[in-house]
Amino acid sequence: MKTVSHDEVTLATEAFGSPTDPTLIMVMGATASMLTWPDELCAFLAQRGLHVIRFDHRDTGASTNLPLGTATYAVEDMANDVLAIADAYGVNRFHLMGMSLGAYISQILALDAPQRVASLTLVSAEPLGWDGPALPHIADDFLEHFGKLADLDWTDRNAVTDFLFEIDRLSAGPAGLSDPAATRTRIGQILYRTSSPQSMFNHASVTTRKDWTGRFRAITAPTLVIHGAVDPILPLDNGKALAAGIPGAQLLVLDDTGHELPPRELPHIADAVARHVRSTL
Repeated sequence: MKTVSHDEVTLATEAFGSPTDPTLIMVMGATASMLTWPDELCAFLAQRGLHVIRFDHRDTGASTNLPLGTATYAVEDMANDVLAIADAYGVNRFHLMGMSLGAYISQILALDAPQRVASLTLVSAEPLGWDGPALPHIADDFLEHFGKLADLDWTDRNAVTDFLFEIDRLSAGPAGLSDPAATRTRIGQILYRTSSPQSMFNHASVTTRKDWTGRFRAITAPTLVIHGAVDPILPLDNGKALAAGIPGAQLLVLDDTGHELPPRELPHIADAVARHVRSTL
C-alpha cells in the first residue's frame, strides 16, 4: 500500500507484482473503489509478468472524500490523479486498464500524455467525445433504482448494503451475479474502508472541462477493447464504436457478461491483457 498526495488530494494505492515488470495502472469506474478490481484479477496479471497498481478514486475508499454534493473537480482532474500515482511510483511510461468511467479517463490520458501511455485496455467503455449516431445507454431499471438514492438512510448499513448490492445485480445483466455472497462480502469491505460511503456519488455530477468531441479517433496508443455482450449500462454497440474508431484497436467480446468482471472470465481477461501489453514491448 502507498498513499499519494497531490493538489490537496490524498489517494490510496496498492501494487502487485514486481516493479521491474511493465507497469499496468488500473483505473476503475464511477463510484467504485480499488476493491472493484478483483484481487484475483490483480494476482493473475502479476503472475503474467505485470506490475499492477490499483487505487481508490477521490471520493471512494481511503482516498480524500468530500461531502456529497460539494465536489467541483472535473474528469480531467481524475486523469491527473493517475499521473500523480505514476510519478509517486517512479514510473515514466505505463500501460492503462480502465473500466467504464476509468476507460474514459484512460482515453483522456492517451491524448493528453501520449508520451507516457504505452497501451490502453478499455473495459465496458464508451467513446470519448462520441459524435456519431446516438448509442444505447443505461437501462431504465438502473434509472429507477438510482431514483431511490435521495431517500437512502446512509446511517443504516444494511440499507446501504442492499442498495449497492442491487447496483451490482443490475450491472450483471440477464445472466445475474455468479456469486451473490461474494458480492455482499466485497460491499462490506468497501464500506469498512470509507467513513463517507455517500461521497462516491459525487461522481454522478463530474463532467469534463475540455471539448473532446471526436477526439477518441486521434488515440495512437495500441488499444484493446473488452466488452460484455449483454452490458446493460453501456451496451455492446458502445464498445464496437470505440474499437472501430481507434486505429488498429482490437475488440474482445465476453459472452453472457454485463457491466462487470465475472470470476469465470478473470483468467481469460488476464491472458488477453498480458498478451496485449507484451505485444507493445
